[in-house]
Amino acid sequence: MQHLYETAAFWGDKILSWTNDPNDAFWLAQTYFMTHQYARAERLLTRPFPAMSPKVQDAPVNGLKHGVVGDTTMGSLTADTKGKGKEGHPGTSIMPQLPMGDAGMMQIPEELQDSVSRLVDMSVACRYLAAQCQVRQGNWTDATEMLGEANPFRHSARSGRAVPNVDGGIKVEASMCHLRGILMLKLNRGDQAKLCFMEALTLDVKCYDAFDQLVSGEMMTADEEWEFIQGLAYREQTQDDADFVQLIYTSQLRKYKHTEEHALTRKRLVEEFGLSDNPDVLFGFADALYAQFRWADCYVITTRILGLASVHDSAMPLHIACMYHLNHLHSKLFILAHELVEREPENPISWYAVGVWYLASGKWPQARQYFSKTSLMDPRFGPAWIAFAHTFAMEGEHDHAVTAYSTCARMFTGSHLPLLFVGMEQIMLSNHLLADEALNAAYAACDGDPLLINELGVMAFTHGDYQRAANLFKRSLELAQVTQSSQMSWTTTHLNLGTCYRKLKDYEMAKTNYQHVLEIEPQHPQGLGYLGMVHHHLGEIDKAIIKYHEALSIDPINGHLIELLNLALESDLCCGSLEKVYPGGEEAFRAMMVSLKTKVLDASKKPKVDKSGVDVAMSVG
Repeated sequence: MQHLYETAAFWGDKILSWTNDPNDAFWLAQTYFMTHQYARAERLLTRPFPAMSPKVQDAPVNGLKHGVVGDTTMGSLTADTKGKGKEGHPGTSIMPQLPMGDAGMMQIPEELQDSVSRLVDMSVACRYLAAQCQVRQGNWTDATEMLGEANPFRHSARSGRAVPNVDGGIKVEASMCHLRGILMLKLNRGDQAKLCFMEALTLDVKCYDAFDQLVSGEMMTADEEWEFIQGLAYREQTQDDADFVQLIYTSQLRKYKHTEEHALTRKRLVEEFGLSDNPDVLFGFADALYAQFRWADCYVITTRILGLASVHDSAMPLHIACMYHLNHLHSKLFILAHELVEREPENPISWYAVGVWYLASGKWPQARQYFSKTSLMDPRFGPAWIAFAHTFAMEGEHDHAVTAYSTCARMFTGSHLPLLFVGMEQIMLSNHLLADEALNAAYAACDGDPLLINELGVMAFTHGDYQRAANLFKRSLELAQVTQSSQMSWTTTHLNLGTCYRKLKDYEMAKTNYQHVLEIEPQHPQGLGYLGMVHHHLGEIDKAIIKYHEALSIDPINGHLIELLNLALESDLCCGSLEKVYPGGEEAFRAMMVSLKTKVLDASKKPKVDKSGVDVAMSVG
């Protein structure tokens, strides 16, 4: 392929003028489409051709009986015509036949066949191409009318998941369902779009575009996603490659659940299919690491992916997010954002990288500006919507953050994250009923996210149900252990669990959890302070004072810690053993106090003369 489309269009136009052959018209329309001349291609597919329309006859296509173009001429050729027509013979096929999909020719009544001559009325492939042209021009209504709002072949004998497509390509029927789903998204009819994409993938498991819309667009919950992908007709449609197609799709699913299955999938793709260095397989591994908060490890994998493919649309958001979380990579993030903008200014990810850099720098308004630009360029780019809402949350604008997260939740109905963030913001606003509603909705969408379980525990603690809160925090830590998450990410949950035990007066368990926090992060001021409180409750005042001092050495202006330290010192002085405070113990302390009082009284009896010679008597209260 030399990709000289203008040359092909120039000569193809002349050939069509000579032949009026529908095959020539179709391939010329394809050429116009490839050169972004959508209006010209649409006009060619929808304009009436002169003379008679082709007759329909049965011929095998894709292993099935379909109607195809018999007489490829659309008018009689005369002796003085030029080019192909001059050398050809009327009634013979000069160019290859017009490609047909599984649905074949539109079934036109016999009495109307002589008057119908538009390509879109004769061929499903032409109708699909015309609809694509209309979509590219933004004519959503016209494109919907061209395709129909539902699959017209759904209940026909030649349609269905079990019907094979032996030519190895994608079924035209599946492609039309995918395009119909795109139209539904453009018309803000997300539920119908989801059904269209599911139908496209059901009809042909090789239709990756439909799979990508469902998964990357988070149109299904994690459980729905897993059940649907595992239930596709791989054996019926791709008998030789069934295992491979199923494994590669499974590797792209979300990683909140089925940890062992995902690990086995990656292992089989590497060992059985030799895809150890394939970008998409590596992305599945990187996505699992990111879900485990192992940002450094994830960054190593995404760096390898970008070394193999300069820009990988799935891996790039992970790569940028890892650079945000790892402070020492912020300078590299700045350089990457500049390179992306210079190299691919039309790619939304480029401007998303710029926004993330401003977010890392604490410049919320500038970050918000670039996230807004990203979402305008690609309204289905989920990370930009979430980051846009994050800017409000980080700036303390919780009401605006709730609005932004709620918008994101309406667009990405299969994701629990926007609802989770709405709940977290409502907690900040002390709107506990709304927080419960949002978190419960998020839990209904995904019950395997440890962070969500932690937030549910926070709400149980807020409502005073400390035992339920403790159970939720323990479950959160168990889920984090299953996913092998970074321990550093769960210090707060251990802290919360210890606080629940402290409220339940189970001080030994509370001490165990606080000590676990300090094992992970020895300089954790809250862990030290709470451990001091446990010692204080257990009457171990000296140990409490030591922990309070250690906490204040890290956070010296913490008013609560200062107050706790003063209470401990007073408690030690008033209620503790004086042997620890004064040499000689309590008796020596009392004798010292009597001696001091005597000295003060004796001093008060002696007159004192000021500079003017006036006696001044000292009063001792």
